[in-house]
Amino acid sequence: MEILLLLFLGKPLWMWLVFLAVVIGLLVFDLGVLHKDDHEIGVAESLRLSAMYIALGLSFAGFIWWQMDATASAQYLTAFVVEKTLAMDNIFVIALIFGFFAIPREYQHRVLFWGILGVILLRGIMIGLGATIVEQYHWVLYFFAAFLIFTGIKMLFVSEKEHSLHDNRLLAFLRRRLHVTDGLRGHAFFSREPHPQTGRMTRFVTPLFLALIVIEVADLVFAVDSVPAVFTITTDPYLVYTSNIFAILGLRALYFALAAVLHRFAYLKYALSLLLVFIGSKIFIADAMGWEKFPPEWSLGITFAILGAGVAFSLWKTGPLRAETAPPSVH
Repeated sequence: MEILLLLFLGKPLWMWLVFLAVVIGLLVFDLGVLHKDDHEIGVAESLRLSAMYIALGLSFAGFIWWQMDATASAQYLTAFVVEKTLAMDNIFVIALIFGFFAIPREYQHRVLFWGILGVILLRGIMIGLGATIVEQYHWVLYFFAAFLIFTGIKMLFVSEKEHSLHDNRLLAFLRRRLHVTDGLRGHAFFSREPHPQTGRMTRFVTPLFLALIVIEVADLVFAVDSVPAVFTITTDPYLVYTSNIFAILGLRALYFALAAVLHRFAYLKYALSLLLVFIGSKIFIADAMGWEKFPPEWSLGITFAILGAGVAFSLWKTGPLRAETAPPSVH
């Protein structure tokens, strides 16, 4: 049993195993019980599943408090909220990808489920590398902070172009390198069928698999913003990784409810831009005030205040009585 007490990235191995056991248990329950048969997920089911994930994510803060302290718990909660909010943009892109590939709603959960496995692995690699770099070169945190401030200001004042997949280079590369079927083959990612030119049995990938790859790459792109943001909240790899995974698990579960009402959060991008500026500026404020760290309780409260104001303003401006006023583009 001594092996369970060995330190891995600053924490006993058993703490990592507890987290992974919870995540694996959730995924097995999700696929093996809740969604063993393909079906269209409605808003009510999406909200129930998301509420379960959010409850577990928040409950994990209690585990962190028990094993670490109240400061670590506050840092985890702040990172959890920030990651979940920043990933809102990811939902829009996922909806765009599903629409482009004409993926029926009954197959979308399958793509998101297997996509989670890729996220768990890829985020783990990114966070492990980031933790190693930060430990060796602490000044990298100032680079992360400046990057977040720049990103927040850019998001606030620069209107972004509409996303489009028609000229996507990754998609063009995949179509050149892979044999792609001309349509879906049920919920399968792969299909063996005769090649149209040679007649030989060949392994093809389906548009469902292409959608999975594009979603995974999109998550990596969004991680470029979100992972540095969490590192400026805490440099503890355990807190960074667990908050990331719990936030993404819950948000993808909420996808089926949010995809239809994203227009109601059209003004949330201004809150997100201010949040990025605030997170990036914390390290400079702490230095100016002579603090070892920006108080995590203040950080959590300010984060909730900024996001709460952004959500409330968006819902007010896009309410039924204001439908005649077109909201600004989020992207």
